[in-house]
Amino acid sequence: MADCCQDKSCEIEALREKQGTVLKVVLVINAAMFIVESAAGIIAGSTALLADSLDMLGDALVYGFSLYVLGRGIKWQARSALLKGVIMAGSGLFVLGEVVYKVLYPALPSAATIGWVGLLALGMNALCLGLLWRHRTDDINMHSVWLCSRNDIIANVSVLAAGLGVWLTNTGWPDIAVGLVIAAVFFKSAVFVIIRALGHINEKPA
Repeated sequence: MADCCQDKSCEIEALREKQGTVLKVVLVINAAMFIVESAAGIIAGSTALLADSLDMLGDALVYGFSLYVLGRGIKWQARSALLKGVIMAGSGLFVLGEVVYKVLYPALPSAATIGWVGLLALGMNALCLGLLWRHRTDDINMHSVWLCSRNDIIANVSVLAAGLGVWLTNTGWPDIAVGLVIAAVFFKSAVFVIIRALGHINEKPA
């Protein structure tokens, strides 16, 4: 049998193996951080932390589905991206609901907890972004995964800003404001990913 590594199919298989390894690592990181952030968000009474934890859960589910569709063709990759867009939109709706609740029933969140947990989440997501960076242009599947990770960094920085704002103002409004910012990021990315995914799904073969 000829040396498969001289064939394009072998290169593609090697790429899929690398993608799969990276997706497994970032899946574990996000699942663990969902548990940490959701618990901290409930204890601290923080909308920003709860929003970010939900983002972590959504990403973990997304990475799992992305693993499933590796090598299954552009249609399956587009369906994976569509799922990611729907999860982003659902996360945005959840955060908006949490914001409304906090406006109706205000409470002062713990600035220290927001700050320390937000810093931990930022470090973990920076690691994920670094792992995904080289694969961001591989295909629509990996690009949408990388986009999720990039949004996580934005959300983490916003969470840290919320902690600082709560500490400076001694009110919960900075936490609520950051929750709204994260929701807006969710919705913007969801629209972009969904439109692109639907374009690939509806694309007729040449």
